[in-house]
Amino acid sequence: MVGDLSNAHDVSRAIAGADTVLHLVSTTLPKNSNDDPIYDVQSNVVASLHILNAMVTQKVRNIIFISSGGTVYGNPIYLPINESHPTNPLVSYGITKLAIEKYLQMYERLHGIRAITLRVSNPYGERQRVETAQGAIGVFVYNALKNIPIEIWGDGTVMRDYIYVSDVAETFVKALTYRGEHRVFNVSSGIGTTLNALIDMLEAVIGKSVERRYLPGRPFDVPVSVLCNDLGRGELGWTTLVSMPEGIARTVEWMRRELAQS
Repeated sequence: MVGDLSNAHDVSRAIAGADTVLHLVSTTLPKNSNDDPIYDVQSNVVASLHILNAMVTQKVRNIIFISSGGTVYGNPIYLPINESHPTNPLVSYGITKLAIEKYLQMYERLHGIRAITLRVSNPYGERQRVETAQGAIGVFVYNALKNIPIEIWGDGTVMRDYIYVSDVAETFVKALTYRGEHRVFNVSSGIGTTLNALIDMLEAVIGKSVERRYLPGRPFDVPVSVLCNDLGRGELGWTTLVSMPEGIARTVEWMRRELAQS
């Protein structure tokens, strides 16, 4: 099905007959959302309200929303970051994600829509879109296999919490049947990995060194973001299964197949 989330008719048609909506759409990325915050709000917050209004009309009772564990919290006050950590996003992307979370809570209070928010850290793996430069691992793997220098913003000590895509998908499966009282969950590995360490792992997998090109740091990049996933493990009965080395190896294998076919 093809449609426009800003079109109420398309949204109503998309959710007809559903009992649960999985809201995975975002039109912006953290790195470019500040360029046009109005577009960010119109295409994400307003579009999400179209979804919620259609759910009210069609009596769809459940929604699971993918938020951003990497941007809604901003600079960490403590580590690892749990769901109670203050939310002070530095980019429009995180602000709109947070706004959508609040609207989900409002629609649950007003209309009884059961809303679960999953704040995913830094997902990676097969089918990640390299052309949008979304996600360091996808871009780094592509560049390494194509013998293109890897650009690093800053000195490579920026630390992120990477989680393999199948572990993220499993969280959605668990959330579909969850009936507890909590509404917001971090989805993460709970392990911090610097960009330098990430490239070291990649080099070990592909069996060769890659050229690293260090650039000035970006003001919107928080130095470290590692999420606590204890609540999700306890409430959803979920756990991470794929380690970073294994996940990188799977991503490299998939990327090699894709490049061989192109």
